[in-house]
Amino acid sequence: MKVAIIGAGIGGLTLAIALKKAKIPFVVYEATAEIKPVGAGIAIANNAMQVYRHLGIADQLNEKGTRISTVLLTDLALRVLDQTSLSFFEQKYQLANIAIRRSALHQVLLEAVGREHIQLNKRLEEGYKENGQYTLCFTDQTTATHEYVMGVDGLRSQVRQLFFGSHPLRDAKQVCWRGVLSFQLPEKYKNVAIESWGKGKRFGFVELEDQQVYWYFLVDEDLYKSNTTVEAYITGCPLWVQDMIGQTPKEVIHCDKIYDVSPFSIWYKDKVCLLGDAAHATTPNLGQGACQAIEDVYVISKLLEIHPLEEALQQFPAIRQAKAHAIVRDSWRLGQVAQWRNPVGVYLRNLSFRLLPAAMKKQQIKKMFELQRL
Repeated sequence: MKVAIIGAGIGGLTLAIALKKAKIPFVVYEATAEIKPVGAGIAIANNAMQVYRHLGIADQLNEKGTRISTVLLTDLALRVLDQTSLSFFEQKYQLANIAIRRSALHQVLLEAVGREHIQLNKRLEEGYKENGQYTLCFTDQTTATHEYVMGVDGLRSQVRQLFFGSHPLRDAKQVCWRGVLSFQLPEKYKNVAIESWGKGKRFGFVELEDQQVYWYFLVDEDLYKSNTTVEAYITGCPLWVQDMIGQTPKEVIHCDKIYDVSPFSIWYKDKVCLLGDAAHATTPNLGQGACQAIEDVYVISKLLEIHPLEEALQQFPAIRQAKAHAIVRDSWRLGQVAQWRNPVGVYLRNLSFRLLPAAMKKQQIKKMFELQRL
């Protein structure tokens, strides 16, 4: 079999669809015993939806997701600091941003890949090259041999560690709770993604399908150490937001620290290639983590239309790195600004977002949503 895809997350499964489209044989190896999406909900931005249209599954995702046509930035009391309509980009691309449950997204991806192409309980432990082939050794004592290895195994990528050396994680010193529940949002928040900034804490929410709501809440790590329950930080939010978070079943609330990886330039070496978080893990502040993995796949897919696999993978990093690294940089900076606690700094921050020219916002979004030409 020609290609090993390590990781059956969003990036790995999207890559599998692209290789299937290009008629390149592959096997997807997933470390866990079952494919269980991590997290509750996810926003798929217009750039990623364009890729899924190219791969033929945008319609299925639209059926399972809800449209996001407006992005609101507010303070903790939901007083508006900035409002951005996405209608221009909806009309330009004939696609909308959507919010969707991760489980629903994975279901669509799995159906497009075909479960027969996926092997579970295959946690990569070692790998070496011999006679032009890579032997991959898994923790279940099995091995597999492939000509190409695609590392789409996330923030703590074992492929990156084995074949590209150590690239330490960068700690944002923030903690994030995420949850999903059935909840009736006020009508004015339909088809709207909201992020609300306070002092050292922020939250956001968006409606999913079937009146489900996905929410997240971030606090600085030093605050978290004094109290590890999200309820301790939601005072100052509207009562209905407090109710929404308080009503979420504890077993569906996930709590994680926020990390990324400082940008590095070697993503391809000797028929081993890194994609997604394995290559350019980013903080979630621009909502582009999964979207950038999906864009990686788009570039490889378009290169495969004109080049054989090896040449496509050789060219891929040079095409993608400028945008991917800019997303990592800008997301990190935004995440630091969003957590400011100094009252004067918070006042000036909020004022600057209120005064941000519409043309500047539009240009920033244009850069994010525009797919790269080869």
